[in-house]
Amino acid sequence: MPVKHKSLFEIQIPECEGDILQIQDLHFSYPDGHQALRGIDLSVCEGEKVALVGPNGAGKSTLMLHLNGILGDNSPVSVAGLAVDKENLSMIRALVGLVFQNPDDQLFSPTVFDDVAFGPLHMGLPEEVVYKRVEKALADVHMKDFGDRLSHHLSMGQKKRISIATVLAMQPHILVLDEPSAGLDPRARRSLINFLKGLPITMLVSTHDLRMVEDIFPRMVIMDEGKIVADGSSRDLLQDEKLLEAHGLETPHLSNQH
Repeated sequence: MPVKHKSLFEIQIPECEGDILQIQDLHFSYPDGHQALRGIDLSVCEGEKVALVGPNGAGKSTLMLHLNGILGDNSPVSVAGLAVDKENLSMIRALVGLVFQNPDDQLFSPTVFDDVAFGPLHMGLPEEVVYKRVEKALADVHMKDFGDRLSHHLSMGQKKRISIATVLAMQPHILVLDEPSAGLDPRARRSLINFLKGLPITMLVSTHDLRMVEDIFPRMVIMDEGKIVADGSSRDLLQDEKLLEAHGLETPHLSNQH
């Protein structure tokens, strides 16, 4: 398959010193005039697991789509020291693994193997490297025997794992997930939570599932009306009933295992 840009083997990834993600005063309006982001400032350190919460329409998805350049042009966002701009777009999309809420938006190839191989192939990697990455990514999500399966025949929980594998195969520096537990039954939800908890990668996750936030994410960022209205310890913020209610969130029943 022809590839139009350089292989990652030809590009030096800069060392990330401190924050792997930096956003400074990010504003964004859609063509219809709706202002979705109003001066976002956010830094995420390498290895952090951060939950992004807020009501529908708060701007969470719009923010996430800026992280790998789907929205925005030369926006004030940098990943691992690289500005998110046209010049760096191919590198940024390798560094930022974005997993959509609906896995059917991400799975479109004939087989699971083809879906997971799609990203590495378009990064210009040698075939043998692609095979190794696919095998590792499927093993990482506990789906190593599913390579020959048809993606659209899988359960929702299995599709979510394969969607994550499609970005893990690109070996991103940060994993960005939109509502990963949405649509899952209790068993599949618990399985996904346990998997994400053990995944050793920087993570920014948009979710309404505050019990999952308690289980996985030490830090929580609350958005509302295009702004960050709170940023701090998940444990502390989840106990602030007035804050949560003011921004359309319900207080979960917190466990005592902290």
